[in-house]
Amino acid sequence: MSVCLLWLGLLRISLSALWQAADIHAAVTIDQVTLTVLPAHNVESGTEVIFRCEASVSQSLSQSLTYSFRLLQDDHEVYTENISASVMEHSLSSVRVSNSGRYQCSVHIYDKHKMSNILSLRVTGLQIPTLKVKSDIVSEGEDIIATCSASEEMGSLVFYFYENDLEVKRVSSNSNSVKTILTTQKITEIYLHCAYMVIMHSNAGFSNKSNVVKVIVRDLDAITPQISISPKGNVVEGDRVQITCMVKYPSDLELYLTKGKTVLHKSHTTFTKSLVVRAEDSGDYVCKAEKGSVQKKAVYTLQVAELFSKPILRMSPNEVFEGERFTLTCSSNVTSSAKIVKADIKYVLLKDGRHISAVAKNEDTASPATNGKYYCMAMAKEVNKTSSPHDVKAKVPVSAPVVRAVDKVIVGKPFRVSCEAESGTLPINYTLLKTQVPVAHRTVVTAADRAIFNITSISFPEDINSITCQAYNRGSSFSRTSEPLRSPVIVPVSRPVLETKEDTISEGSDLTLFCRVQQGTYPITFTWYHNRAILLPSFQEVRSSEGRHVIKAIKREQRGNYYCEASNYASETKKSDPAKIGVSLALWKEAVIGLLCILLLVAIVIVLTFFFKKMSHPRRQKQETDLSVKPSRPKSGDPMRISLTLDIEDNTALNGTPGVMGRNVWSGNASGSDSDDPPDEDSKLVQPQEVGLCREVPVTKSIEHHYSAQHTEVQVSTPGVLEQADGQVALEYAQLNNSEQGPA
Repeated sequence: MSVCLLWLGLLRISLSALWQAADIHAAVTIDQVTLTVLPAHNVESGTEVIFRCEASVSQSLSQSLTYSFRLLQDDHEVYTENISASVMEHSLSSVRVSNSGRYQCSVHIYDKHKMSNILSLRVTGLQIPTLKVKSDIVSEGEDIIATCSASEEMGSLVFYFYENDLEVKRVSSNSNSVKTILTTQKITEIYLHCAYMVIMHSNAGFSNKSNVVKVIVRDLDAITPQISISPKGNVVEGDRVQITCMVKYPSDLELYLTKGKTVLHKSHTTFTKSLVVRAEDSGDYVCKAEKGSVQKKAVYTLQVAELFSKPILRMSPNEVFEGERFTLTCSSNVTSSAKIVKADIKYVLLKDGRHISAVAKNEDTASPATNGKYYCMAMAKEVNKTSSPHDVKAKVPVSAPVVRAVDKVIVGKPFRVSCEAESGTLPINYTLLKTQVPVAHRTVVTAADRAIFNITSISFPEDINSITCQAYNRGSSFSRTSEPLRSPVIVPVSRPVLETKEDTISEGSDLTLFCRVQQGTYPITFTWYHNRAILLPSFQEVRSSEGRHVIKAIKREQRGNYYCEASNYASETKKSDPAKIGVSLALWKEAVIGLLCILLLVAIVIVLTFFFKKMSHPRRQKQETDLSVKPSRPKSGDPMRISLTLDIEDNTALNGTPGVMGRNVWSGNASGSDSDDPPDEDSKLVQPQEVGLCREVPVTKSIEHHYSAQHTEVQVSTPGVLEQADGQVALEYAQLNNSEQGPA
């Protein structure tokens, strides 16, 4: 139990200490970090340089701190140190150019971090390098092993090697020393030195040149070879010669015998090469000794006389067609008559590497089996010579050509035809014939070519049968003629004619349009238009000369101009003349319109009748007062002139007959008066004595004032004019009586 209490106490103390430490950490701040370099920013190579980094820190409690310092050169860490002091110093005992750069110092305290100012250090002056060679005496072609070093320099360096002040090699190294191999071909004394440059600080320039090393290069005459050929003098084909290649001091070298670019033999010591020579073996033979990169050689020129000439293979005739005979002849001339005669030369004929015959002359019949590569071989005294190859390929006679139409054949338009033979050796000559008369020629040289002829046109379809062609490849006497051209001929359509059964059709009926052409190759495509608008379906393709288009239940707005177009594979469209189609109203529409017109007329009559009846009522009242008498207050004894006016025209218009006024207006009441009313007191019937009136005309006061000026006028005339007045009254009376009696 006591142990547990002890552990709990320790844990409490530890947690309290950590808490206090956390409080202390939170009260630390880095004010400033300063970096200085001593003795200066620009120093000579080899100088001791001290970097001093100082941190200024503020804290809440006076307690020792741990400072983590880092020194950076061009952002690369070069030195680190963890100390309790606020100042860190780093010393470079002997700086070099590689120490030049931009420096900066950083300080870490707990979780705080701060960088110093940036300063530059420039170091001038490079160490003088040292050059060493493995051996200062070498043989010609031997490698020189040289080492250039600058032991005090650091970083990546580029070393330069010079031979007699001329740069001969350049080597890069990450260290301050490099070893390389130098090669020289000069047989003399050479002087070597080196220099270097720091890669990351090229502005520092080149170092001074190193010490100069003298190297002596010795000549290797001891390896120079010798060459000899036996027998000497005149060498003829078939002779065997011995070629010897010799060296005095065969030590660590290689010996070659070459002719041109061909190595005939290789050895490390002296050797002899034996061979039977031919004319083509003439030339320079080289014996070459090689040690390292050094070569020594000796040359011998061999002349070989020809024993007999190279054979020549000839063919007669030069060209041969299948089925024809041909001859192959092999011949060669003797050039060294002292060695052989012509009979000593033997011949062998070969075809594609196989033996054909052992004679100089061979005959055969050309066929596909005789085609191949022929050559002959001439042999004498172990000397074999082969002729140049001769290709024999029997030509194939041309077969009967076939003439075909390349384009569509349309009457009246140009087109092209081809003439082609299925077999026959090129070149092949083709001739186009029209009615057996040549009109054009073509020569086909390659398989990719074709004999194409342009034909202006034909007038009729049957003219195509007059076109043929001929082909030949070994003279016109061996020509072959084709069959006449067989190809569909398209006749363009003639101008179509649009027809209908009638020019005017009732609305709602079906309209059938017929489009006909006189000529044209089937199928023919007909297209229909109404007022330049295409009708659907837009076209009709038929195999006849007539096309038909039906418009179902035609409407009034479909009247107008119709036309059609016709075309076929000739790609030439012809248009018909327009046909004007009228569309009348349907019968039921006409009946409805007629009925509406009748109803309209009846309505008009009813309205007019009602109107006239209404207007006739006041006129009847006028007619009842047929005569208005207005007294003029005559003197006693003076006769009276009575003027009567009756509106018969208006009355006739209202009643349709003048019978209303057919009564005698002069008749009295006894003869049937229209009114039984007694006469007004103020109204008096005036009756002339000379005229006997049968009817009295009552005149009221109310009517007097309205009609006195228009209908009745009573005037008192003088005695001198009484007779005239009587006559006028009598005339008016007679007219009234006649108008009454007329209708009866």
